[in-house]
Amino acid sequence: MKTMTENYWRIIQNDAIEIISNSRVDQVSYCLIENIYKTTILTHASLPDAIASLLAAKLHSDEAPKQTLQQLFKDVLINSPETHKIIYNDLLAVVDRDPAAHGKMINPLLFFKGFHALQTHRIAHWLWSNNEKAVAFYLQSKSSLVFSVDIHPAAKIGEGILFDHATGIVIGETASIGNNVSMLHGVTLGGTGKHGGDRHPKIGDGVQIGAGAKILGNIRVGEGAKIAAESVVLSDVPAHTTVAGVPARVVGKPKTKNPGKTMEEPDYVI
Repeated sequence: MKTMTENYWRIIQNDAIEIISNSRVDQVSYCLIENIYKTTILTHASLPDAIASLLAAKLHSDEAPKQTLQQLFKDVLINSPETHKIIYNDLLAVVDRDPAAHGKMINPLLFFKGFHALQTHRIAHWLWSNNEKAVAFYLQSKSSLVFSVDIHPAAKIGEGILFDHATGIVIGETASIGNNVSMLHGVTLGGTGKHGGDRHPKIGDGVQIGAGAKILGNIRVGEGAKIAAESVVLSDVPAHTTVAGVPARVVGKPKTKNPGKTMEEPDYVI
């Protein structure tokens, strides 16, 4: 019996075959599309293999050759089988919440840098947790340059995560993010100064964070909360409330228990 992940990978491969077969505008276009989807999808036996190849192609350098990175990423994913399910949950989160995915996992897998940055962090976090801190720092630095997303490898991030557009997202070392969280571009989960220790926000399950929001300090955002765009949050946010403003204050409550998972309500409801 095939596992869930094997079934999803077959769906992605079938989508690649369909896209190639439908690309008949001209010979040049067809050859380009065929090469892209064969190289990135059809030549790989599983999603982890495809992820390893895709990220290595984007993150390699003279100091870290593509083949070396690809093998490293494969090794990490082999030693972290629970990550396979998490990657699929991230893909499904994008498909469910972002209409730009057009209902297909293959689109964020290949083309959405928020998804790429998140999976790079998952590999970097595994390396950090297994005392390979130098390589983890390399991946953080390279990911920041390539994807414009800067996540410290020690930060803890749950599953079913959407980074929509993603440009300018910054997540600090002692930050943590629960499951089914969505955040847009320009979000900062940062500290408030140069002091060390536990200094970054803790985000609960099902939270939605609007574009440009800044959440600063060792504060807690309760589950099912919503942070309006461009807000500056400097104190704890109760669960299932909406905050907005500079500094942020409670202005109402979300329409659903998990706004990060639904992404459907307006900024706030009094």
